[in-house]
Amino acid sequence: MIEVLVVDDDARVARVNAAYVEKVPGFHVAGEAHTAAEALRRLETLPRIDLVLMDHYLPDGTGLEVVREMRRRGRRTDVIMVTAARDVSTVQEAMRHGALQYLVKPFAFAGLRARLEAYADLRRTLDGGGEAEQADVDRIFGALSAPVRPGLPRGHSPTTADLVRRALMNAGGPLSAQEVAERTGLSRQTAQRYLKLLERTGRARLTLKYGDAGRPEHRYVWATRV
Repeated sequence: MIEVLVVDDDARVARVNAAYVEKVPGFHVAGEAHTAAEALRRLETLPRIDLVLMDHYLPDGTGLEVVREMRRRGRRTDVIMVTAARDVSTVQEAMRHGALQYLVKPFAFAGLRARLEAYADLRRTLDGGGEAEQADVDRIFGALSAPVRPGLPRGHSPTTADLVRRALMNAGGPLSAQEVAERTGLSRQTAQRYLKLLERTGRARLTLKYGDAGRPEHRYVWATRV
């Protein structure tokens, strides 16, 4: 599990954000903090924090001051800024201090979920270790960018397309529509429709599995894995 510290000056907002985090598979809220001092104290006392969702406007300082102090203490904990601060200077300063993403309030659950899922993908990529080719470097640096969904046909949901895409990317081999449906909670028909879309756009490759009798089973594999 990825352990998360949620920092927000408003306790109600912190609870909402924590509930959002808990809805994303693979993430767990280790604690909440409502001041800069409490955030730093939590970072020292909690057993493990992998990611901080950091508000900027805190009653006894700013989120960026907390991040600067974290770095001064040698803490390399990852940070995603979640704040109403929109001025470019604050965004630039967040980048300079290593914030991986910057999510402007107010936001919908889908916005936070997309960034958390991208962060999980980034961790999986980095955990692989070894040497990186240019394509790997590009994927690492682009992992937290907003997903580009060009040319989705009318009636197709970007969220559903991402679900199917991630199922294929995280699979150890080809998947059938039924297997994708089971992994994503979609119906088989919906999974099949999005798999065909990914195949048409070149992001997935169709393979055939022949059984003892009847028609071959259509199976799909993420194109960059083959």
